[in-house]
Amino acid sequence: MAPQEEKPAAAPVATNEQTLPERPKEEDAAKGPSKSALKKAAKEKEKAEKAAKRKAEEEKQKQQQEANDISKDDYGDLPMLGSEVVKPSGLKRVHLHNLTEQEADQTIVFRATVHNARVQSAKLAFLVLGQRLQTIQAVVAASETLSRQMVKWAGGINAESTVLVHGLVKKPLEPVKSTTISNLEIHIRKIYTIAKAEPQLPMQVEDAERPLPAEGAEAQQQEDDGRPIVKLDTRLNNRTIDLRGMHNQAIFTIKDGVCALFSEYLRDHGFVGVQTPKLIGGASESGASVFEVKYFNQKAFLAQSPQLHKQMLIASRFEKVFEICPVFRAENSNTARHLTEFTGLDLETTFEEDYHEVVELLENLLLHIFKGLKAKYARETALVRSIYHVDEFKLPEAGQVPRLSFAEGVKMLREAGVDVNENDDLSTPDEKFLGKLVLEKYGTDFYVLDQFPLGVRPFYTMPSPQDPTKSNSYDFFMRGQEILSGAQRVHDAEFLKKRMLALDPPVNPEGPGIKEYVDSFRYGCPPHAGAGMGLERIVMLWLGLPNIRLAQLFPRDPNRLAP
Repeated sequence: MAPQEEKPAAAPVATNEQTLPERPKEEDAAKGPSKSALKKAAKEKEKAEKAAKRKAEEEKQKQQQEANDISKDDYGDLPMLGSEVVKPSGLKRVHLHNLTEQEADQTIVFRATVHNARVQSAKLAFLVLGQRLQTIQAVVAASETLSRQMVKWAGGINAESTVLVHGLVKKPLEPVKSTTISNLEIHIRKIYTIAKAEPQLPMQVEDAERPLPAEGAEAQQQEDDGRPIVKLDTRLNNRTIDLRGMHNQAIFTIKDGVCALFSEYLRDHGFVGVQTPKLIGGASESGASVFEVKYFNQKAFLAQSPQLHKQMLIASRFEKVFEICPVFRAENSNTARHLTEFTGLDLETTFEEDYHEVVELLENLLLHIFKGLKAKYARETALVRSIYHVDEFKLPEAGQVPRLSFAEGVKMLREAGVDVNENDDLSTPDEKFLGKLVLEKYGTDFYVLDQFPLGVRPFYTMPSPQDPTKSNSYDFFMRGQEILSGAQRVHDAEFLKKRMLALDPPVNPEGPGIKEYVDSFRYGCPPHAGAGMGLERIVMLWLGLPNIRLAQLFPRDPNRLAP
């Protein structure tokens, strides 16, 4: 059989579309970028060259300006202290509160905080510089010896920055009304930043100078100038800025003054300052208002007061002791007059015949403090009261402090239409109202309530020999609020045990931290009495502050453990 012949390949089918061959990629590459791309690249190159040229010109101009800056060594940033070896200048520094007109036309050197800075013109800038409670105006003026560059730089210093100033003291043409020092100003010759503040702060220091609404008052949303109110929480969250306010500086100067006057009087009367432990084995007061802490493998507590140890020192024959110390109260109170940690002014002393000897001592002690504040801290007091307006604190003369029995206080309230129980403690509103009644009748903001019901006082309080339902105890008041609580103490061990066991619930005289206290009276202890005062509350009521937190540097309350 003959082999089959191959058929020729079929011819392509004709169509209406013409098939074009693909263009090789190498051909596209050979053609290069498009005209529009080349034009765009040329523009970008030209733009970059112009920018580089402009930057070079600016740098050259800046270098020329710096080279021609006659003040280039008289301003700028100082190296951070400790970061470089800095040779001491040997220059004597001055403090603004010591400046007098005798320093006029003299050059001084001082460190200060920039409260504000502003450029008035290319040749003139003004700064307000401060040191604690003092502020002064400073002038930076261009001249043959001071450059415009220095004027511009000084006027741009961020507020709250720390600066070192060399300047000439001058008398201004007119008194400067915006600063505390009005009769002098500083003409700056040199100024350097020691520490820069950031340009944006969480709050402004001037906000700290604005009053908070009083307790119970409806919070205003805006001041008359339209600025929003900075709330207390915001201030406390940014306390390091808040404390820079001049009135805050004054508050804590006064607070230190109270401590100094307290110690001064007691030392002059034979008292010895002591330091008792703040970690104790048992609650120092009855009740549950105590902070428990883990102490190795046992429980411990933060002291609610130095009460037990003060009495143990009397039993140790110290006879007259005082202490300024932290006090801790685990009371879930969120009022404007309570803190979980505050400062106690405590004392304990023997007496000869009657506990009123100690009441008289306490009256004279507080009169010494109040009169000392009026005499030594009048400027600081006036500054704070200019923000928190309050009537002048009215004082009685020595020996004329109203000393009312608790029953008399109850009678005054009842006669004024207030329903109170003579066997219960007074509520805060009742205390404040009684304070108004006492002020109307006796003309004083300071008075004493004596002989409180025994049932509202601690176990170590001595019952009254005239009436076993009453006690030899007393509270002192400022503007109708309690600032001091005290009493004659039980100084017999067996009687003290009876008092403990009679309470509801009873206090265990054999309990940890308590047994040693009870036993200390078994070895003979003289009759004694004492008191504890709240330092922050005294400051608050003296100055008319609306909240006790304003009288503590870093307050602690049920909701605040920081900063």
